[in-house]
Amino acid sequence: MDMDLAGAELKSVLNRLRRAQGQISGVIRMIEEGRDCEDVVTQLAAASRALDRAGFAIIATGLQKCVADIESGRAGGEDGEQMRARLEKLFLSLA
Repeated sequence: MDMDLAGAELKSVLNRLRRAQGQISGVIRMIEEGRDCEDVVTQLAAASRALDRAGFAIIATGLQKCVADIESGRAGGEDGEQMRARLEKLFLSLA
């Protein structure tokens, strides 16, 4: 399954990943500065949500592409059940 993000989808995923990158840098800095545990965990949770959302956006795009490929007969030799199993595995990897 190729990752084929375009336009707004790509920009959205990259923005989420950059946000998570900044939040993780902030968490590292907070730990190095000896900041309050609650603040660190709150920031870490925000970074985790940003990563999850980026992952789900990628999976949703992949799902759209797979459905389009199945409908057009370009599923690359995979039947619908094989493709569904691969997408389910990807989805569960984020759960």
